[in-house]
Amino acid sequence: MKRQLNFIIALFFLCLSSCNKLERISNEEKGAEIYTMYCGSCHIAPDVKDLTKEYWVKSVLPEMAARMGIDDGDFKRYDGMQFEEMEIIHNSGVYPSMPILEKQDWNLLKEYILNIAPDSLRTNVYTDSLTPQTRFKSRTFAIDDTPGSFFTMLKYEKDGNKFWTGDITGKILEYKFSSETSSLIHTAQNAVVDYVEKDTVSYITDIGILDPSELSTGKIIAAYKDSYVRLPDTLHRPVNNLVIDLNNDGLDEMIVSEFGHLTGQLSLLVLDENGVYTKKVLLSQPGTIRSVAKDMDKDGKLDIVAITSQGDESITILYQKDNLTFRSDKAIRFSPIYGSSWFELLDYDGDGDDDIITVNGDNADKTYIQKPYHGLRIHLNDGNNQFTETFFYPINGATRFVADDFDQDGDIDFTVISTFPDYENNPDYSMIYLENIDTSSNKFNSHSFKDSNLSRWFLLDKGDIDLDGDVDIILSAFTYVFVPVPQSITKVWGQNDADIMILENNLFDSDQVK
Repeated sequence: MKRQLNFIIALFFLCLSSCNKLERISNEEKGAEIYTMYCGSCHIAPDVKDLTKEYWVKSVLPEMAARMGIDDGDFKRYDGMQFEEMEIIHNSGVYPSMPILEKQDWNLLKEYILNIAPDSLRTNVYTDSLTPQTRFKSRTFAIDDTPGSFFTMLKYEKDGNKFWTGDITGKILEYKFSSETSSLIHTAQNAVVDYVEKDTVSYITDIGILDPSELSTGKIIAAYKDSYVRLPDTLHRPVNNLVIDLNNDGLDEMIVSEFGHLTGQLSLLVLDENGVYTKKVLLSQPGTIRSVAKDMDKDGKLDIVAITSQGDESITILYQKDNLTFRSDKAIRFSPIYGSSWFELLDYDGDGDDDIITVNGDNADKTYIQKPYHGLRIHLNDGNNQFTETFFYPINGATRFVADDFDQDGDIDFTVISTFPDYENNPDYSMIYLENIDTSSNKFNSHSFKDSNLSRWFLLDKGDIDLDGDVDIILSAFTYVFVPVPQSITKVWGQNDADIMILENNLFDSDQVK
């Protein structure tokens, strides 16, 4: 309720200071002012032309109205929800109980949007054509006997040269490259989205409810040799758990990305003197996907870098001041319709500081359309954690990537996968290899993979799996069809057992990819 009240008060004073100006301008100018004022109050105001008129009308405008306390059209705020969810959303203030915008101003806002929204979006025109890659040799295999591929977690572990997968049924499998065998090591109740092994304990992250929900049924389970202990806090659709000693006291903290739905947060779990974890909210916003710990300001203390993908899509740096207290800074912000999906911290240009690479392309929402602003972006650090986007490579539906010097020529290359590619026009862009030719000019050679559409590749990781000195890539599949896919492609998915794809780097091999 406090969050809602503060938001309404801020908007009141914003409107009061602007009302005289609005009285002196045309309706079109008023609409533009209202759009900037309201749609940019909590996140970057998206470019109206980034969505078609159809999606503004049937999806975005009704939701916008509800978030302003206005009933418009047939949108039902609590349609299909349990009573408990309704209560959570009501108390959160996501949908104000009183209008925060006059109906006549709402109509001006709608008119402004619909007058300039396009009937269609431009399509990506690729200036370079993909050529078949020869860096990696691919092979696929099934890791279990279950029909279909529904893996929600993939992680390579160098120690033991193995990887773990988690699936929507709660199974955690371990695959060892030395024996080329898999084994079931743990079982949770729901989809497993993260797994961490420490010396005497392993931490399993169970998302709870996989589909969008306001219910907090997720959990972290501590798995010991002979027992399982569930941590006391329930979590709101957690998707990532970073286990690390942030304050150098010998005890690990947990930084949990609670993706949530309309609400969500980034949480810190701290072990107290009684051996009980206490919870502290670091960021109160939905859509947090992952966090990384790094000393970003070189003061000797670990900071946290996190990506959020709902509403105020952004990269946030949480600078650790004193013992587990943080100052938050939004280092990069994106439009709320970009669908931010992943980031990596790395020194791309070799100047000694960490740059940020991002991909955006999550398209499993109410505006499913091929979007030309999806792709991979390079954000260079000026040395003071001020980031500037210096490169964009368009890839429809880009969701994950790995970065490394795969050809060992001294620069960073990328392998990118798309969960939502343009299967009709550019199916080869579901997985591409960007070979870095010149870092200073961001020149890349773009390569396709002949087996890219054997499955829907959902997650990937990297490691030297054949122990020959170069970096290989591991991919896992998720073949559930949640957006339109041509029948010819889904038929292929159903006919093979491609749970896992291995891309073996042939840098030190004499064999060439056929």
